[in-house]
Amino acid sequence: MAENEIKNLSKSREKVIAKTSVIGIITNLILVGFKAFVGFISNSIAVILDAVNNLSDALSSFITMIGNFLAGRKPDKKHPLGHGRVEYLTAMIVAALVIYAGITAGVESVKKIITPETPDYSAVSLIIIGVAVIVKIGLGLYFRMVGRKVNSAALSASGTDALFDAVISTSVLVSAIVFVASGLSLEAYVGVLISLFIIKAGFSMLKETLDDIVGHRADRELVSAIKKTVCEDPCVHGAYDLIIHSYGPEKHLASIHVEIPDVMTADEIDEMERRIAHNVYVKHNVILVGIGIYALNTKDDAVKSLRSRVIGLITTHDGVLQVHGFNFNKETATVSVDIILDFDLPDMHAELSAIQKELETVFPQYTFRLTMDIDA
Repeated sequence: MAENEIKNLSKSREKVIAKTSVIGIITNLILVGFKAFVGFISNSIAVILDAVNNLSDALSSFITMIGNFLAGRKPDKKHPLGHGRVEYLTAMIVAALVIYAGITAGVESVKKIITPETPDYSAVSLIIIGVAVIVKIGLGLYFRMVGRKVNSAALSASGTDALFDAVISTSVLVSAIVFVASGLSLEAYVGVLISLFIIKAGFSMLKETLDDIVGHRADRELVSAIKKTVCEDPCVHGAYDLIIHSYGPEKHLASIHVEIPDVMTADEIDEMERRIAHNVYVKHNVILVGIGIYALNTKDDAVKSLRSRVIGLITTHDGVLQVHGFNFNKETATVSVDIILDFDLPDMHAELSAIQKELETVFPQYTFRLTMDIDA
C-alpha cells in the first residue's frame, strides 16, 4: 500500500463516518417524532422515555460527526501529531449521554410506579412501536459494522446504544401488548429494568474508551504482523520490544529493537533502518519513530556458548516469558541481557533479583546487568 493510498483511505474514513452519522441523526429524529406522538396520545411514560432516548441518540450521532471533523484536522504547532485522540473524547461524551439517559429513564419510571397512570394503546401505536424496533436493530447493526470497518470507537458505541434501544422498544411493545390483552400495566416496572440495562451499557462504553486513553495492550495480530515484516529484512535476526503509541484510531507511532550481526557498519545499519521504517509504514500504516539495535555475536564461539548457558539458566525461572538482547563486554566482563517477566508474578522485582543472584553465583567471574522489559 503506497503512502498516498493511506492518505486517501484516511479521507475516505472521515467521509464514511460523517455519512453514517447523518443517517443516524435523520433516522433518530424521525423515530423521536413518531414515538413522542404515540407516547402523548396513549399517555405512556415508557414510549415517551423511548422517544427521549432516541433524541439522545441523534445528539450522539451529531457529536460523533463533530468529533470526526475535529479529529481530521491537520497537525499544527501545538499538536504536531494531529488531533486523532479527539475521537476518544467523542466516545466518552456518547457514553456519558447513554448513562444520563439511563438515569433519567429510571427516575421517571420510579415516579410512575409511585403515582401510576393508565395508558391507552391503539393498534396504530403498537404498529409504530414494532416498526421502530426493526429500524433500531437495522441502524444498530449498520453502525457497528461501519464502526468496526473504519475503526471508530464512537460509531461502534452508537451502534451498541442503538441495539440496546431496540431492546428497550421491544420491552415497551411487550408491556403494551400485555396491557391490551389483560389490562395489567407493567410499563413503569419495565422502564426501571430498561434503565438499569442502559446505565450498564453506558459504563461499559466508558470503560472501553478510558482503556484507549490510558493505553492498553496493542492488538496481538498487529504486533505479530509488524514483527514479521521487520524480520523479513535480510539483516534482521530477531525483533523485540515493540511498543505502539496511539494518537487516534488511524495514527500509530512505534519503537522496536532489532537483533543484527555485530559486523554491520554504520552505513549498513542506517540503510537497514530506513528500509524497515518504510516497509512497516507502507504495510501497516504505523510510523516507526525509533529502531534500537541489539548486536548478535557472530565471531566468538566462547561468547556464543556463554549466551546459551546464561539464557538457559534464566528461562528455568517461572514467569520468564522471553530473554533477548544478550551482550558481553570482554573488557569489563559484563553480561547485559533483557528479560520479559509475566505481570501475574506476585513481585516482578523480587524475581529479577533472584535471577541476578543465581547468575552471580553460577558465574562469579562476570558482572550481570539485567533489564526488565515490558510485556506489551
